[in-house]
Amino acid sequence: MFLRQKLKAATIALTLAAAPLAAFADGHGAKADIVDTAVAAGEFNTLAAALTAAGLVDVLKGDGPFTVFAPTDAAFAALPAGTVEDLLKPENKDKLTAILTYHVVPGKVMSTDLSDGMMAGTVQGSEISVKLGDAVMIDDAKVISADIETSNGLIHVIDKVLLP
Repeated sequence: MFLRQKLKAATIALTLAAAPLAAFADGHGAKADIVDTAVAAGEFNTLAAALTAAGLVDVLKGDGPFTVFAPTDAAFAALPAGTVEDLLKPENKDKLTAILTYHVVPGKVMSTDLSDGMMAGTVQGSEISVKLGDAVMIDDAKVISADIETSNGLIHVIDKVLLP
């Protein structure tokens, strides 16, 4: 119940923050930033709550460019019971920040820029590995949607939460 309330509050806060940009984008054809694009998609509520808890919303609304490997709500739900609730606690902000920044690569990395065996440095400081084959894999997460362009970078949707 606590998690559901926290997710709802974070989603409402991010949606309200995104409203002026969404109105601008609708009226002027500009793309939304990474955060606003993820919130509008409706399948990243847990990610939005985590970004809020870690204090990273303003960073991912910044100039960039950034490439974000964004886990869906289902990816967060697949973590062991209690993991998300534990990570959202204020005392775990550093751990949450490390996990979230492990999902972000500086620059704009299109799917066509990826190569098998490639290593990419993350904002967290570690590297993620890229495997190409039947599916594009980032560490052990499958890319399920790629090259979602935003005003400040790209989103690649993944099916698992990456752990540094």
